[in-house]
Amino acid sequence: MTAGPTLPSTVTSGRKASSLDRARRQRELEDLAGGREVDLAVIGGGITGAYVALDAATRGFSVALLERYDLAHGTSRWSSKLVHGGLRYLAHGEFGLAYESAVERGILMERTAPHLTRALAMLVPVGAPMGWGQAALTSLGFVLADGLRASAGTRRQTLPHPGWISAQEARLLVPALHGARVRGAVRTWDGQLLDDARLVITVARTAAAFGARILTRCEVTAIDGRDLYVHDGVDGGQRLIRARAVVNATGVWADRLHPEVRLRPSKGAHVLVRPEALGRPAAALTVPVAEQPGRYVFALPQAEGPVLLGLTDDAVDAVTEEPTVDDDEQTFLLAAVSAALQVPLGPEDVVGSFAGLRPLLAGGDARTADLSRAHAVIEGRDGLLTLVGGKLTTARRMAADVVDRLVGREGWARRPCVTAAQPLVGALPRARLAALEAPRGLVARYGAEAVEVAARLAVEPELAARVLDDRGERLVDLVWAMEHEGAFTVEDLLDRRLRLGIVPEARRRARPVAEAVLAASPG
Repeated sequence: MTAGPTLPSTVTSGRKASSLDRARRQRELEDLAGGREVDLAVIGGGITGAYVALDAATRGFSVALLERYDLAHGTSRWSSKLVHGGLRYLAHGEFGLAYESAVERGILMERTAPHLTRALAMLVPVGAPMGWGQAALTSLGFVLADGLRASAGTRRQTLPHPGWISAQEARLLVPALHGARVRGAVRTWDGQLLDDARLVITVARTAAAFGARILTRCEVTAIDGRDLYVHDGVDGGQRLIRARAVVNATGVWADRLHPEVRLRPSKGAHVLVRPEALGRPAAALTVPVAEQPGRYVFALPQAEGPVLLGLTDDAVDAVTEEPTVDDDEQTFLLAAVSAALQVPLGPEDVVGSFAGLRPLLAGGDARTADLSRAHAVIEGRDGLLTLVGGKLTTARRMAADVVDRLVGREGWARRPCVTAAQPLVGALPRARLAALEAPRGLVARYGAEAVEVAARLAVEPELAARVLDDRGERLVDLVWAMEHEGAFTVEDLLDRRLRLGIVPEARRRARPVAEAVLAASPG
C-alpha cells in the first residue's frame, strides 16, 4: 500500500508536478507495462473518471487513469456549462438530489474552482410566453432554490438573492426581449462553468500533481481479474497493466465493460447562435416551452463566443462517438427561445451545434426527461465497480462514493475523502484572483497560473499573437496546452483546449495555426 498524500509543490525541477505531456505519458505507461501494479485503475477520462483519479490519489492510493482518446473527449465537453443548484430536482420532488447539487455547486464556486466558475444571472420573462400565475409559481421555486443555497452554505456574495426586475431592466440585460409582450422578469442566479472541458483537464492535472498517472490514447480492450489489456493508440502496441481494483467511469459506454449495467441514454442537443442576434446579452434567458408544463429552454451567453441554446432531453437508440443535432431539434430550440424575442431567431443565426449523451440508469417506460439524475455505484461479480448516472455538477460526490466503496473492502486503508477542500490547479479565492498581476484574459483562463503564462509572454512576446483576429486566444495558449495540459493533436488543441472547434468556421480558420504550432513543438 502506498503512503498517505502530501501536498505537491507547484513546480518540480522546473516543471509543474501537474504537467501532462508526451514524455510523462510515455514514461508512466512504460513503468506500468513493466510490471508495476497500481492500487486503482480508472477507465474513462471524462469528469467522472478524472474526479475518481483525484479522490483516490489524494487519499494516498496509486492510480492510473486510462482514456482511449483524449481527456473530455465525450459527454463532459458537451454540457450546458452550468453548475446547477438543483431547481429542476425540487420540481420533481427529489429534495436529496437538489440539496446535493446545491452543496457541490458551492464547493466548486467557493473552494475548489472559483477560477473556472462565475455567477450567471438568469431571467424568466413575464408576460409572454409565461403568464403571471406561472411566473408566481416559478418565483416561489426560485425562493426555495435560494433556501437550498443558504442551507448548502453558499454565500449570497457568490450567488445573489432572486427577485423581480422591470421590463426596462430585463431588456438592458437581454436587449432582444420582446418590447410589448414582456412586462418584467424574475431574475435568479446560478453557476456557470467558463469551460466544461477545462474543468475536466484541471481535475486530471490536479490528480497528476498527487501522483496519478493520466494516460490518454490508452484503450482498455479487456479486463481479466486484476489484469487490464490496453491498446496504445500512439504506437499501436499492446500493454498489460495490473491493478488491485478497477473503476469503470466510461459513461454511456459503461455497459460495454459491464454488461450487467442497464442504461437508457438521452441526448441533450444544443444550438449556437450569434450573440448579436440577442443583442449581446449579459444574462441568460429561461423560456417556458408552450404546452409542455415544467419544461424550459435556455439561452446562455458565454464569456466569449456564441450564445448557447439548449436543450433537448430525448432517448437515443444508438450511442455514437459524436452525436449530432438534427433539423427538428434545431427548429424546436430556435422557436422556443424566439417566443420571448422581438425578432425570431432563424437558421441564418446559427453558427454551430453540439449534443451530449447522458448515461441515465434505465427506469422502465418513463421519458428520459423524467428519469432521475441520481448516480449509482454498481459492483459486478468480478469486483468491477461501475459508476453511472449523475451529472457534471455532482461528479466530485460521485467519485467520493465509489472510492468510499473501495476502501470498505478488506485490505484497503480507510482514508477519508478530502476533495471538497482540495483546490484545483490554478484555484485561488476570488479576491486574490482579482489582485493577480496578470492580464484579466489570462486570469479568466488560467487562474493563478496566469502569472506564469504572463511571464512566458514577457520572455517570448511572439507567443502573444492571436490565433484568430476576432478572438482572444493566443499562440501561448496552444503551447501551454501541449506542455502542461496533455494536448497531442490539432483536435485536442482546437476542440478540447481552446474550444474554437465548437464553431466549424472558427475551426477551419484556426487549423493552419494549430498545425504550425504543433509541428514546431519539440515533442
